[in-house]
Amino acid sequence: MKIWLDGRVVDGKEARVSVLDHGLLYGDGVFEGLRVYGRRVFRLEDHLKRFATSAKAICLELPGGIDAARDIVLETARAFGADEAYVRLIATRGEGPLGIDPTHCREPRLICIADRISVYPESKRRAGMDLLTSSLRQPPADARDPRVKSLGYLNNALARLEARQRGGDEALLLNATGAVCEVSVANVFAVRDGALLTPPGTDGALEGITRATVLELAGSLGIPAREQTLGRFDLFAANEVFVTGSAAGLVPIRSLDGRPIGNASPGPIYEKIREAFLEAAPSRGTAL
Repeated sequence: MKIWLDGRVVDGKEARVSVLDHGLLYGDGVFEGLRVYGRRVFRLEDHLKRFATSAKAICLELPGGIDAARDIVLETARAFGADEAYVRLIATRGEGPLGIDPTHCREPRLICIADRISVYPESKRRAGMDLLTSSLRQPPADARDPRVKSLGYLNNALARLEARQRGGDEALLLNATGAVCEVSVANVFAVRDGALLTPPGTDGALEGITRATVLELAGSLGIPAREQTLGRFDLFAANEVFVTGSAAGLVPIRSLDGRPIGNASPGPIYEKIREAFLEAAPSRGTAL
């Protein structure tokens, strides 16, 4: 593990952040998760754009702007030195006195981590995961817009914990109206009547970079694909369901709440999309 912190890259054990950092105390910050494929940072500019938008949404000024963030990501990934890696870029409000007032924090902080990651075991990538619908709901946009990649992931963590305690692999999150949002750390896709469907951001789904790539690849493969509001019924009626994310990759779903999805996991559309993604990913990256 390599970590960029306070102007230099250090080993993971050497990195230290103050306990008075508001990112730790109050979840006051934003982040991006990026992947390195074949020594290229996948869709770096798209991630940086989303990172800057999230920061703007919470009135957080990025030190050095996007250019500094870009240099930090590349420097950290190069220092890690692996052909395949996961990179976590973080911006916090910085250190401040106890008390929630953000105006007391004078210097925002950037942190970047490069390491390997395994969100789901390889056996689940081959056989598919078992989803359980969480009792927790995705917060509405007027509470905390889920499209902002903030450090406040407690709801997602508790949803995953609930699913694991109930014997599942992953949690399905719904919004207050019962529409499908996402799983705890990934976007959801359903194949129904030959079309590839995914919930829109306005329903509470993160506007994922891997999600966008899958939609683009589907078009190039002649697979109809669109954003559409989905309910649990649509997942039960689907021929295939799979999830996508920077850390998660592409992973098929074999059941929801104990009921099988489709006739086989993984399904043919998933297999076609995943093959196209793995082939395209290195060419859509920024070289280290």
